[in-house]
Amino acid sequence: MRAENRPLRLAAAALLLLAAAGCRQNMHDQNKVRPLAPNDFFADGQGARPLPAHTVARGDLREGSAGDSSAYSGLDAANKPVADLPFPVTRQVLLRGQERYNVFCSPCHGRVGDGLGMIVRRGYKQPSSYHVERLRNAPVGYFFNVMTEGFGVMPSYAPQVPVADRWAIAAYIRVLQYSQNARLADLPPADRQRVEQDLSQAARPGVVPRSSGAQGVQRPAGAAESEERPDPRKVP
Repeated sequence: MRAENRPLRLAAAALLLLAAAGCRQNMHDQNKVRPLAPNDFFADGQGARPLPAHTVARGDLREGSAGDSSAYSGLDAANKPVADLPFPVTRQVLLRGQERYNVFCSPCHGRVGDGLGMIVRRGYKQPSSYHVERLRNAPVGYFFNVMTEGFGVMPSYAPQVPVADRWAIAAYIRVLQYSQNARLADLPPADRQRVEQDLSQAARPGVVPRSSGAQGVQRPAGAAESEERPDPRKVP
């Protein structure tokens, strides 16, 4: 009985294999248009088709622009970087810019914008510091435009970073520049007086400035640091 059924089983298996191979080949040979490949279905023979008029790609709708594209390019009608953000700068905007900057920008530009990020230390081309005079004087739209279009070896970050986040990062870059190039004259009078007092105390030997947390603690004259911090290796 088994010997008689063996040819039938082999024939059934062969039919199943042929059917499976045929189905798989049909999937390979399905009718489709390959990107940028020729196609004789269209009169011009091109498979890639132009966009229909007034078509907007998903995620590219620019509501409220009213013909002004500066909010999406960072450039004005004269192709110059704009000086202001398209929305008010708030604490929330700056915090969002800091968070996005640390994620996308700091690996190259560093946390303080000095161009010494972690991958730069591992051999990647070093970008310019944000604290050079050229970039300190650059309009905020310049940074947005570079993030949008790329510059040099830096690629465009438009696919990864939405428009609002790019503007938030540009605002935070300005904060970094102020943090490393702040002037005492820019502070309000009360804050300026407090900083001047801290600076004068820091210049006096043996005094801890108030800004460090202590309230101007006077260290006894001639007291050494080693006297305040005994050596733990010495057993009493």
